Amino acid sequence: MAFGDATLVIADSAGRALTHWSLPALIRLNPGEIPARFSPDEDGTETLEIEDELMIGAIEKIRVSIERRRPRPGRLRNWIIGAVILAMAGLGVFWMPDALIRQTLRAVPQAKRIEIGATLLGHIQRLTGPACRSAAGLAALDRLSARVLGPDRRYQIVVVPDGLPQALALPGGIFILERSQILDADDPAVTAGYLLAAVARLGGSDPLQDILTQSGLTATMRLLATGDLPEAALQTHAADMLSVSAERPDDEALLAAFAAAEIPSGPYAWALDVTGESTLGLIEADPMAGRQGAPILSDRDWVALQGICG
Repeated sequence: MAFGDATLVIADSAGRALTHWSLPALIRLNPGEIPARFSPDEDGTETLEIEDELMIGAIEKIRVSIERRRPRPGRLRNWIIGAVILAMAGLGVFWMPDALIRQTLRAVPQAKRIEIGATLLGHIQRLTGPACRSAAGLAALDRLSARVLGPDRRYQIVVVPDGLPQALALPGGIFILERSQILDADDPAVTAGYLLAAVARLGGSDPLQDILTQSGLTATMRLLATGDLPEAALQTHAADMLSVSAERPDDEALLAAFAAAEIPSGPYAWALDVTGESTLGLIEADPMAGRQGAPILSDRDWVALQGICG
């Protein structure tokens, strides 16, 4: 277990990250009792028990520090916040909403993106069930991430049991797969395809932009002025991400993503449509046709990944 910039990183004995909990959302379920029980939400869908008093003290110190920094009602503070919001509202009218969102995206640091992504992931897991975490499966997932998304460790892939219309990309470099996108595949290139479709769907844009566009000017101004997004906005966005099926990226963007990763597009195309009629472009223009790229996963890792929820 270790502390990130805005998250509590829970790892296994080999040091592999199992999950990231948002520090501002962390609560203690049994104050004053040992072992201490912590959770990233009041429902306690996930819990962590700690007996080490030194670690408990460190977590409590951080929680107290975060709590002290939370906004407190007060006349002066309300006046200041009101003045900032009015000023930003005036700028919003002058710049127009898109310009304000662009300004906010430039101002939000990576640590805050990771925090927003971790919080959004928590809301999503309340609807899909907790992330799958078999040790061997997580190790295989790390290797899949390095092979498909790049080896620089900026990305985290999470697998949830159910409820995703497609692979999702969250702020902070978090990608979510559904168990069926692994278990129903007969080739790791199919699972890689779902990830690459999420990359192509972004088209180089910031996942935070979709949240701000949906949440509106008030939430955008709040993030820019205070560094926080309303929990209600994140809850709504999480529900919408699970209820709306996004269109498949156009073939040109998808093929570019497959080519950059040196992964064949054919297996993914056939998995989407067993007749091949609607995915003929991905089949005929497969960038790896007649070429042999580096293996996506070893047979052992592929079996371990398929059992990640077992």
